[in-house]
Amino acid sequence: MTTTASTRRRPSDPLDDPEFAERYRAMQARDARFDGQFITGVHSTGIYCRPSCPAVAPKPGNVSFYLTAAAAHEAGLRACKRCLPDAVPGSPQWDLRDDLAARAMRLIADGVVEREGVPGLAARLGYTPRHLTRVLTAELGAGPLALARAHRAQTARALLTSTGLPAADVAFASGFGSIRQFNDTIREVYERSPLELRAAARVRERERGPSRASAAPTSSLPDVPDVPDAPAVGGVVRLRLPARPPFDAAGVFAWLAARALDGVERAGDDRYERTLRLPGGTAVVAFAATGDAAAPAIDVEARLATLADLPPLVARVRRLFDLDADAVAIDAVLARDPALAASVAETPGIRVPGCLDPHELVFRALVGQQVSVKAARTSLARLAAELGERVVPHDDGAPSVLFPSAAAIAEHGRAVLKGPVARVRTILDVAARLETGALVVAAERERHELQAELLAVPGIGPWTAGYVAMRVTRAPDVLLTGDLALRNGAERLALPSTATELAHRGGRWAPWRSYASMHLWRAAGTKV
Repeated sequence: MTTTASTRRRPSDPLDDPEFAERYRAMQARDARFDGQFITGVHSTGIYCRPSCPAVAPKPGNVSFYLTAAAAHEAGLRACKRCLPDAVPGSPQWDLRDDLAARAMRLIADGVVEREGVPGLAARLGYTPRHLTRVLTAELGAGPLALARAHRAQTARALLTSTGLPAADVAFASGFGSIRQFNDTIREVYERSPLELRAAARVRERERGPSRASAAPTSSLPDVPDVPDAPAVGGVVRLRLPARPPFDAAGVFAWLAARALDGVERAGDDRYERTLRLPGGTAVVAFAATGDAAAPAIDVEARLATLADLPPLVARVRRLFDLDADAVAIDAVLARDPALAASVAETPGIRVPGCLDPHELVFRALVGQQVSVKAARTSLARLAAELGERVVPHDDGAPSVLFPSAAAIAEHGRAVLKGPVARVRTILDVAARLETGALVVAAERERHELQAELLAVPGIGPWTAGYVAMRVTRAPDVLLTGDLALRNGAERLALPSTATELAHRGGRWAPWRSYASMHLWRAAGTKV
């Protein structure tokens, strides 16, 4: 996919543009693999749809293809009531791409515009608001405010249809500044009031059941009352996040379980729970796999300090479980290598786990350098027990310790950290840099720039820099040939086992070498 905001065809134009033709064929075939990757705008009806919408395919001259819902909104289109184009996994482009537009989309999904405004978004990316707006409008068809507004609408729709939260709570949890703004936006985007959206979702759920209950009319449902008071904060929120199939959920849960730290995390074969810092306070979150092979998903249960933390949590969970990965495309490329074909067939939809807290991931990588997973887990659990803040557990055995902050490690880590003096010195140095902002490790960082800054720190080598880029920025094309376990896995698959030869062979797997790495680690029988 290219970075063009839309591909609009005039009625007199033939289908001679390769990009438009490819998307149009996918739309005609109602190919669900492209849902979320682009949006079909139908100007004759004034709606936008997912590619797999069951409606009759429109004529090419009436179609525009958009990369974002915001661009479709800016073109005056509303969401299709039949196919619900927002009820799909997100676009994999924002993980695959590493340009300004993609990094901005990661931050917008994290709720930065709601917390810091467009100036804060631009500052994080190192550009002026004017330049950022110009780039996003040219690349994606909408500026940062419109993109954030579309994201709020999508978040609200998901909460209305998949949770029991009161509609007023949904408004504020989605980032809307007022009930009136919430009502107006939902009506404009979905041509229904918030309560009508919720009622329609309940009707669809009943119709899927054995009784196939008849649809109740929803047109008379009002907007949410426009009250000035904000909703009560806190409490437990449950929602479901769809994944792009095929989805190896078991592999991600096994990865997380292998690293679970006593007190901070609790993990099993199909459930994972942990403490977490979010912008508005501390949280305890739990995840479980659900759905089926055709429509996999992750169920989320979150105990939040404030409902405003829900959008950033959702964005981080999507990255942790790699829910938006284009698994079909990845598996197709990797399976072309005979040495990987059997592994791909055995584990379709393998994922590269991300992280919920970039700073924590850095310390996990530093402590885990050149030691086993078990040894790293022991050291990190001791670090957390000594320096982590306590939270009140909700039941016996529930996580009750927050992973230590960079400030705590910088100040007290010397008394707790064990191991080679040089490694301890590096950890303390990195902690101080993270605390002062001299080093920024975040999902929106440009990957090569982040790796270069990490490599400039004494004691950090290519393995650590590459591992952090792979898991924090979701870099899809990292092959850590310096990793012994990875080379052992390569040898078991009859691949070259020397770093140089493996790097050369890995060129066949681009741009998905991070996913190839997961297959090699699995072949090694390691849970690294």
